[in-house]
Amino acid sequence: MWPLTVPPPPPLLLLLLCSGLAGQTLFQSPEEGWQLYTSAQAPDGKCICTAVIPAQSTCSRDGRSQELRQLMEKVQNVSQSMEVLELRTYRDLQYVRSMETLMRSLDARLRVADGSLSAKSFQELKDRMTELLPLSSVLEQYKADTRTIVRLREEVRNLSGSLAAIQEEMGAYGYEDLQQRVMALEARLHACAQKLGCGKLTGVSNPITIRAMGSRFGSWMTDTMAPSTDSRVWYMDGYYKGRRVLEFRTLGDFIKGQNFIQHLLPQPWAGTGHVVYNGSLFYNKYQSNVVVKYHFRSRSVLVQRSLPGAGYNNTFPYSWGGFSDMDFMVDESGLWAVYTTNQNAGNIVVSRLDPHTLEVLRSWDTGYPKRSAGEAFMICGVLYVTNSHLAGAKVYFAYFTNTSSYEYTDVPFHNQYSHISMLDYNPRERALYTWNNGHQVLYNVTLFHVISTAGDP
Repeated sequence: MWPLTVPPPPPLLLLLLCSGLAGQTLFQSPEEGWQLYTSAQAPDGKCICTAVIPAQSTCSRDGRSQELRQLMEKVQNVSQSMEVLELRTYRDLQYVRSMETLMRSLDARLRVADGSLSAKSFQELKDRMTELLPLSSVLEQYKADTRTIVRLREEVRNLSGSLAAIQEEMGAYGYEDLQQRVMALEARLHACAQKLGCGKLTGVSNPITIRAMGSRFGSWMTDTMAPSTDSRVWYMDGYYKGRRVLEFRTLGDFIKGQNFIQHLLPQPWAGTGHVVYNGSLFYNKYQSNVVVKYHFRSRSVLVQRSLPGAGYNNTFPYSWGGFSDMDFMVDESGLWAVYTTNQNAGNIVVSRLDPHTLEVLRSWDTGYPKRSAGEAFMICGVLYVTNSHLAGAKVYFAYFTNTSSYEYTDVPFHNQYSHISMLDYNPRERALYTWNNGHQVLYNVTLFHVISTAGDP
């Protein structure tokens, strides 16, 4: 067993990867920014982390790139000033040429004058001189334009010096070379992410609000088994008797409220503990302990089955109520159901389900009273339970299905909007999806990993 360390990145990226990242996670907006899903620190101090760089905005936050963009803006401003100056100069030149003809005419008339001018001739000369009056302002403008040209010449000289300094700092690498180096780093980081095994929850990030939409209670999710190219989002408002499911094409469309289709479920749901897994929605049928598997593409129910002994209809809900008797989850190992039976005296039961038949494969009695739990989620076969759905909540309890053991934890959990009615882990994105008082919110998680590499004994 060896800790997996990130290979040394190019100099421009080094600070982003290994400066103060131990124990932190980031989740930027879907359109830009780095995503650091998990991090930890090995005993020897090495940085252990997983980061994903969006290909379309590579190096967008690098200081040199920002300076280059500023220089390009200055160049554009200089170009626009030169264009204005050129148009004005052309206009004034045409005026000066016309005035030149008039001045020659006046000069000729003055040369032939014998010292006595008639009143009519004098008035004509006076009118022509009046036409020449604007020429002085044009000449003054020429002087100002000359000063502008000097200033622009100096600005161009400064820009050239700045560009030369950036080129010298970058060394022998051109932009395309740097782009290739960054893309190679991205490939290595993606490979690192694929090798990361399961880990223990050690931290939950601050919340990232994606959207404020719908009522106080509801659920939203992505497909945990879909490929990375599939970023559809499903949205289900309300906690009982609902049938309408909105499917948005991308997370960006969900944020903007556009490009969605509607599914009308044949049977209404209860609670908010739904999950989308491998193209199907798993939910609790209203006023029953029946699990329903609804397939989105065929718009049909593939299978439904009663969960033996499971309480329903607010018999054993979470602390917030809302018909949350049955909660379905997906983690790295598959599909789970969290519920309670009379036989278990109201304590949380965790069951592994066959996603094809909905049969219970194995169950565990955690010993934790469900009515005392705010919400719960599964990561790597471990059930994590919060102690409240209100402000001040934290991850308080963990049950390990691989050893049938538990421990009390103390992982802070910032409940920004003070009423969580849905909380689920997405193993594909390694993030927590929550519905918090009408807000759709994401949290990153920090997992401590011990990673097996090829060739380990």
